[in-house]
Amino acid sequence: MAETKKQPEIEVKSIQKQDGGFGDPAAPQPGGMMEMASTRAAQEVQAAMVVAKRFPRDEATAYQKIMRACQRPSLATQAVYTYPRGNQTVTGPSIRMAEEIARSWGNIDFGIIELEQRTGESDVMAYAWDLETNTRQTKIFTVKHVRHTRSGSYDLTDPRDIYEMTANQGARRMRACILGVIPGDIQEAAIAACEKTLSQGSKEPLVDRIKKMVVAFEPFGVSKDMIEKRLGHVITTTSEAEVVQLQKIFLTLRDNMAAVTDYFPSDTAAPDTNGKKEKFGFGKDKKAGKEKDKDEPVADEEKADDKSAKKNEKLFEK
Repeated sequence: MAETKKQPEIEVKSIQKQDGGFGDPAAPQPGGMMEMASTRAAQEVQAAMVVAKRFPRDEATAYQKIMRACQRPSLATQAVYTYPRGNQTVTGPSIRMAEEIARSWGNIDFGIIELEQRTGESDVMAYAWDLETNTRQTKIFTVKHVRHTRSGSYDLTDPRDIYEMTANQGARRMRACILGVIPGDIQEAAIAACEKTLSQGSKEPLVDRIKKMVVAFEPFGVSKDMIEKRLGHVITTTSEAEVVQLQKIFLTLRDNMAAVTDYFPSDTAAPDTNGKKEKFGFGKDKKAGKEKDKDEPVADEEKADDKSAKKNEKLFEK
């Protein structure tokens, strides 16, 4: 009986000695939590590679999935970007197109990771990993918390602005990583299929599509006069091929792949004297009786508001 009574007392004393008044000794320490997270991530990658080897992709089926996806007008209108570089025009799959190809191709892990955030900048990693062939593309870069606009540059302090800036810059690198692990002939076939979908026309009258196109360009500070200056004729005579080309320009501006002035030079935006000054950001000071320059309305060069971006994308859907 004496031994059974002493045993609980010994256990209580030993626990109190281990605790020492500094908390639960069994609680995980910060270093241990990081090690556990690293181990768990490694196990997840290993499991994904095992599953990819066990269930390899059927390339013929994957190719058919990509071709079917390219027949959707909603994807075809967002599939290709284009921007001028010197005397040439560069085109390629957009971010949405790259994501759709990766999803249909299968067994690909891709994403964006913010490695570290410091005052004024963030270190970010974009990657794409073909788990079946063990081919990996990784890009590590630094994103400055600064937004550059036509009216100047300013620092970002709002966490949401910083996040969206980082996500915008990371998405472009992620696209490059995805395209680095996808066969080139698959990309070319997808682009050709999307262009074929666009060339087949739409049930919506061309006149209505032209009007929606003009409205879609307004958030970027592009007016109807600027579009007509680029086309070389009035907007009402725009052809189907020109609408497709303007759609590509819209996607390029939306994804911040080029500046507005790359397609619509600033001299085309010069206001005339027929009441268009207010439209281009010039007002009249009634008190002084003189015209004064106001800040020209500048579309957000790095991101659009979530609601307005979705609205503009729908304008090109068939």
